[in-house]
Amino acid sequence: MENLRGKTAFITGGASGIGLGIAKACAAEGMNIVIADMRKAAIDEALEYFKSSNLPAIGVELNVTDREAYKSAADSAESAFGKIHVLVNNAGIGCSSGPLWSVSHKDADVAVAVNLIGVLNGVQEILPRIIAHGEGGHVVATASKSAIVTSAGTGLYNITKSGVVAMMETLATDLQGTPVGASVFAPGGYITNLGQSSAAVTAAMTGVAPPAPPPGMAGGIPDSWVGLVRDPLDAGRRVVRGIKRGDLYILTHAEFKAGWQSRADAITRAFPDETPNPRYSEVFPFLTGNPIYGKQEQVPALPTE
Repeated sequence: MENLRGKTAFITGGASGIGLGIAKACAAEGMNIVIADMRKAAIDEALEYFKSSNLPAIGVELNVTDREAYKSAADSAESAFGKIHVLVNNAGIGCSSGPLWSVSHKDADVAVAVNLIGVLNGVQEILPRIIAHGEGGHVVATASKSAIVTSAGTGLYNITKSGVVAMMETLATDLQGTPVGASVFAPGGYITNLGQSSAAVTAAMTGVAPPAPPPGMAGGIPDSWVGLVRDPLDAGRRVVRGIKRGDLYILTHAEFKAGWQSRADAITRAFPDETPNPRYSEVFPFLTGNPIYGKQEQVPALPTE
């Protein structure tokens, strides 16, 4: 989907952080912007940027786990701009840390509801609208580096974000032959308020007040992170480029490539050293491979501005 001008992007979790960075990058391409977020105050603050820049944008309050609310939000977007062409399923939350056997059932339910079912709700509500108008489009879902290289003590996050990767790989496969593409965005570290927004969303869904931020984290990032975590607009530019290129995977930090390679090598070594039965791939080709992987081309360095 190379030409984005005049098209409409519906971005969940779009009122701050990476979501807002994506919204700004899409606006720079001449797109109409729909910021869907659960936090009205954050929406109002975000819209000031677009108003001051005379860019077409609206905000809609949306809890992505509420399917009826999702339908209403999509209707509002179409009422404002006619058609939706790009869906960015970016809304997500950080999850309770600790070993999986220690996290509560309530925290697990909220993590799955927002980070996984919320993405599926977007696909099921908005993708049929994109397919129906026939003008082409694209769906992006935000996963995480944690879906590529997992870390200890973050099981709920790893699980839900890995599910997003599988969802978008499958979606891209199912969309072959249509003018609609699909990408999974797996970012590394960016300067966001994910901790604060996650606490607010989790509190609203569970009725439990969010914990106080860790010492030294209330106003920003640790000094040691400076120069390592990036501006969210960088994420937005990478997502826009991925949409235009039709990338299956939109990745950000080359620093994680070695970790991924180690994981891929480990899985390869885990296959038994046995001679494959050639008839298996003849009878079950859909199980032994997927041509969608071969369509991902090498991504160059992002040009500096």
